[in-house]
Amino acid sequence: MAKILLVEDNEMNRDMLSRRLLRKGFEVDLAVDGAQGVEMARAKPFDLILMDMSLPVINGWDATRTLKADPATQGVPIIALTAHAMGGDREKALDAGADDYDTKPVELPRLLGKIEALLAKAPAAP
Repeated sequence: MAKILLVEDNEMNRDMLSRRLLRKGFEVDLAVDGAQGVEMARAKPFDLILMDMSLPVINGWDATRTLKADPATQGVPIIALTAHAMGGDREKALDAGADDYDTKPVELPRLLGKIEALLAKAPAAP
């Protein structure tokens, strides 16, 4: 069972997405801001991180850069999630170190495809 860290400050989005991922068989841990997300990612191994980009304390861009700069977490795939689908956001997310990018509202089949593709490439967390 793959372990996913969902970093999302919006309670409704966090609840909806985590329940849907749990039903698909994933183990899901939740963080409510970028600082908590970085702390949790460093404390426990995850197979994948879903990172909202508009977060309090540390935004998702900076949290992603921090995790990708840390040898302990740099190999964990990160999918950037944003409701602000503007031209250049995909490139900005990839430049920050995200492995993929998806827009909100989340279309679960599309997101699951991205999750499964990244999990197939990455070694499983212990």
